[in-house]
Amino acid sequence: MAKRRFRIRRSKHEAPGTSPGAINIPENATRPAVYTFHYDEQDCNERAVSSIEEMDALLSQYTGRSHWINVKGFGDKVFFEKLAQRFQLHRLEMEDVFNVYQRPKAEEYPGHLFCISRVLWESEQGMHNDQLSLFLIGEDTVITIHDFDYDPFINVKERIRKGKGFLRTQKAGYLAYALMDACIDLFYPLVEKTGERLDQLEDELIDEPRREQMNRILEIKRELIMLRRTVWQERDKINDILRTELSHFSPSTRVYFRDAYDHCIQVMDMVDSYKEITSSLMDVYMSGVSNRMNQIMKVLTIVSSVFIPLTFIVGVYGMNFSYTHPVTGEIMKYNMPELYSPYGYAIVWIVMIFMIILQLLLYVKAGWISFRKKA
Repeated sequence: MAKRRFRIRRSKHEAPGTSPGAINIPENATRPAVYTFHYDEQDCNERAVSSIEEMDALLSQYTGRSHWINVKGFGDKVFFEKLAQRFQLHRLEMEDVFNVYQRPKAEEYPGHLFCISRVLWESEQGMHNDQLSLFLIGEDTVITIHDFDYDPFINVKERIRKGKGFLRTQKAGYLAYALMDACIDLFYPLVEKTGERLDQLEDELIDEPRREQMNRILEIKRELIMLRRTVWQERDKINDILRTELSHFSPSTRVYFRDAYDHCIQVMDMVDSYKEITSSLMDVYMSGVSNRMNQIMKVLTIVSSVFIPLTFIVGVYGMNFSYTHPVTGEIMKYNMPELYSPYGYAIVWIVMIFMIILQLLLYVKAGWISFRKKA
């Protein structure tokens, strides 16, 4: 079974003393792919663009609509410098975009709001913990920047395309909420799958505890710790948005953030419960190993106790006492019985077998051993 591992993308930080706000592009970063949505209550247009100029033309063409600019990939420093200049994004914000292990947060800048969310998802290689950077600019534009292969916004895109829900009737603040809420919703399948893995482990531990299961328990516990830390930080971010009077979100949108806050609390409760289960499973494993060791020691003790009287008998008859006096030739009648009897060997074997059977019967009656098969 392949070992599960975390996949946390970390970018290389600048050397100590480097000027703040340095844009650090990873060497192996893919070129950015830019997709835009321009929508209002009546219509929606979706485009793929290749330059800032083309994006500007679309923004001018669809004036009065809400815009979502989704950028995937970091591999073009010039593009991001132009993007920052076009929307007046601070260089410290852009630094956080590329140093991709920032904690979830919401920071208000003149004219826009900068948010970071963690995107947790699973693949065959294990659990990934990636970063989504979101800019809410004014009342009509949302920019998202990331560099991971998974698309957590499939349902959001479908709602925009088909006009489902409130997305196309609300301003861009509601879109920002929907994108952050989609990241929070990703926690639920991960937690549910973790619960299923714990149930399976519990059944396996009850049947036969193995070292591999202990490793899996520790791996799940590590995932839960990481998940709880991420959800805790996401909850703090949503709480900051609720407690701060941000002009970027209308009162009707802030109500939905309360629902997202409740979701974070629910996930944290589930994670805490599963953490307690992992601790109990570790106790079950140690108890199972201890019981197995006790069974082994019991078997060895029974085998030893069976052979102790037999060893005594053959040890006694292994002593070389003479049957007659070496000088006078007198027969010593108080010598070992059956030592020179023609049936002595068979008699000793009969006595030893009888003792073995008697001991086993006594052990069975005492309940120390059982020959019945377990159901």
